[in-house]
Amino acid sequence: MSVRRLAEDTVQPAAFAFSKENAAWAEATINKYPKGREQSAVIPLLMRAQEQDGWVTRAAIESIADMLGMPYIRALEVATFYTQFQLKPVGSRAHVQVCGTTPCMLRGAEDLIKVCKTKIAAEPFTLNGSGTLSWEEVECQGACVNAPMVMIFKDAFEDLTPERLEEIIDGFDAGKGAEIQPGPQIDRIYSAPIGGLTTLQPPEAPEKAKAPARAKKAKDDKARDEPAVSVPPSNAAKPKTAADVTNPAVKTPATAKKAAAKNAKIEGETVDKSKPAKKPR
Repeated sequence: MSVRRLAEDTVQPAAFAFSKENAAWAEATINKYPKGREQSAVIPLLMRAQEQDGWVTRAAIESIADMLGMPYIRALEVATFYTQFQLKPVGSRAHVQVCGTTPCMLRGAEDLIKVCKTKIAAEPFTLNGSGTLSWEEVECQGACVNAPMVMIFKDAFEDLTPERLEEIIDGFDAGKGAEIQPGPQIDRIYSAPIGGLTTLQPPEAPEKAKAPARAKKAKDDKARDEPAVSVPPSNAAKPKTAADVTNPAVKTPATAKKAAAKNAKIEGETVDKSKPAKKPR
């Protein structure tokens, strides 16, 4: 992780104060937290200060710490830890954050960085000649499917080519950033597949299926109205044999208890001859 330090004293303002609107918002935000837990509002207040001045100054950090009743070092720890907070002045019209994580790199993020170096400044966090533009490489911005992409303030510009990024930078430098449509810069809707949907398509129109359905219903109704036909059991798989076990006239012990009792008295091969035979009563 890179070391993040505050800007030089030469560019630090002497004081900080929220605007009237932002001061009311900050007070309402602090009141959202329970008594004694107001310091939890440090991140939203620092972000509001950055949105107001473009970056987080030393005076803003100390002022917010005073508002929350916390030591300066605690507020400074938060501001220097999160890379979302800009600790130096950035471009007044655009600070271009180029995503340099793997998906964007595989789809041309290096070419986007070359554009930033050419059109803005050779080094990140360096203002261009007029002080309107700056850039940096950041980690994942969460738009991998639409890589490569850049973030400018709160808007993402996706599916970029070097040529399209040049147009976008020129637009912001000319003060026309609000006219540039954020999101995918090609013909796709949000994160939908290029060329249109490939899944979740509507089913085919069932026009041809209506007639067969009606015909099937009529056939079922006709079959239901006809009397049932008695069909004898099939003898196709029945073996042709004269064995006694297949003689339907011979009853099983379960269906002829007297015959079963008689069979039980006959000594057969299943009798255990190791035991003395029971004497007949």
